[in-house]
Amino acid sequence: MSKSHPSIKDIAAKANVSTATVSYVLNGTRNVRPKTRERVLAAIAEMNYKPNNIAKSLKRRRTDTIGVIAEDVTVFNTPEIIDGINDYGDRHDLYILLTNLRLDKRIGRNFSQVDSYRGYAENAVSELLSKQVDGIIYIGVHPRDLTGLIDPEGKPIVYTYAYTQEDISIQYDDEQASYEAMSHFVQQGHQRIAVISGLMDSTPSRLRLNGYYRAVTEFELPFDPSLIKMGDWEKASGYRLAKELLVMETPPTAILAMNDVMAVGVLEAAKELGVDIPGDVSLIGFDNREFSNYLTPKITTMDLPLHEMGYLAMQTLHERMQGKGSERPPMPVCRLTERESVAPPRQHKEMG
Repeated sequence: MSKSHPSIKDIAAKANVSTATVSYVLNGTRNVRPKTRERVLAAIAEMNYKPNNIAKSLKRRRTDTIGVIAEDVTVFNTPEIIDGINDYGDRHDLYILLTNLRLDKRIGRNFSQVDSYRGYAENAVSELLSKQVDGIIYIGVHPRDLTGLIDPEGKPIVYTYAYTQEDISIQYDDEQASYEAMSHFVQQGHQRIAVISGLMDSTPSRLRLNGYYRAVTEFELPFDPSLIKMGDWEKASGYRLAKELLVMETPPTAILAMNDVMAVGVLEAAKELGVDIPGDVSLIGFDNREFSNYLTPKITTMDLPLHEMGYLAMQTLHERMQGKGSERPPMPVCRLTERESVAPPRQHKEMG
C-alpha cells in the first residue's frame, strides 16, 4: 500500500529526515537547509507522492471550494455567469461544485409558487454543506426577490441574477439600461416611442419601465399611455402587441421590447403588416440573445453583463470568506449592442 500511496512517513524514511521536516518542505512553513530540501524533494518525486488535500484542508478548516447552485443551467443567462465564476476561481485557485436545480423543467415560469421549489434549493444547500464548501453562490433563472428562500447555515452566500433583502446580490442595473435604450432612440431623432413590457409582477419589468418613464420626463417626450403595452416575455405577446401599436392612427416610430424574444414577435408583426424595420419603425430588444444577431434585420439590443456578474459574485464571496468587503459592490452596467434595427424616423430624415 505504501508503494502505491506513499505517506509522509515513507518520504521521511526515504530521505532520512523527520516527518516534521517533510511537512516543512511541503508547506513552506519553515526554512530547511538546501541539501536537506533537495533530498526530500527527490524522495517525493521518486515515490510520486501526492499530498492529501482533504486532510490538509480539514487541518486549515478551509477547502477553497465554492458551491454554486444554478436554478437551471439551460436558461440563456446561466452559462456565461458560470464562466465568470470559473474565471475568478481559476485566477485564485478556488474550486467549484455545481448543482443544477432544473427549475425551468420542473416548475416552468411559476416562480411565485416558492413552496414548489424551496425543497430543491434546501436539498442542494444541504448537499453542498456536507461537502465542506466555504461559501455558496446562487444563480437565479429570472431576476426576482429570493429573500428567505434558503438558509446557508452561517456560510457566506452571494446571489446573482436575483435580488435579496438579507444577503448580497449581484444584479445589473435594469433601470439605467432601459433609460440608455431610450436615449439611443432620442439621439436618432425619435419622439413617439412605445414600450412592450414583460410581466408586471416582474422586478425587471418595473425597473425597466422606471427607466422608460425617466427618459420620457428628461427628454420631454410626448406621454401617451396607449404606447405602453404589457406583455409576458413570450414571442406571441410581442407579435400581438406590436400589431396593436402598428395599426394605430399615429403609430410609434420606435419600439422598445423588454426582451429579444418579444422583439422577434415585433419583427413578425411588422413583416405581416408590410411595415419596414428600421425604415418605418425602429426596434431595440433586451438581453443580446445569440439569435438576435441572426435575424433580418439584426436586432439592436441591450447586452447583459453576465460574465462580469459571475466574476463579481465570486470575487465578492471570496472577500466575504476572508472577512473583507462588507459593502455591496456597484451594479454592473448593460451596454447597447448596435446592429441594423434602428434608424432615424422618416420625417426626421426628410427634414434633414
